[in-house]
Amino acid sequence: MVTFDERGRAYEKKFALDEELRFKATARRNKLLGLWAADIIGLGETEAEAYAKDVVIADLEEPGEEDVFRKIKDDLDARGVEQSDHQIRRVMDDLMAKAIDQIESESKE
Repeated sequence: MVTFDERGRAYEKKFALDEELRFKATARRNKLLGLWAADIIGLGETEAEAYAKDVVIADLEEPGEEDVFRKIKDDLDARGVEQSDHQIRRVMDDLMAKAIDQIESESKE
């Protein structure tokens, strides 16, 4: 029979794994988002990689994803690229799903 302590440790372990997955997925999503924005801004490959890193770093400014959203929105606006808030948020959601799929696929290998 499983004791309460063993069950508690199992839940803690699952929580830690879920949080690690969420962290990795968010960082991956931010990189993909940076590459997406770099593409529509028209940056070259090297510049796009550097910009994607800047987007990942921007997520460290405050909890949540608003700091990343603001960076993308401000950078697109500064370059005269028309993207609505809804469009950017939709891309963020789509890329989060893609990032989760990629990470889960990698963990199965």
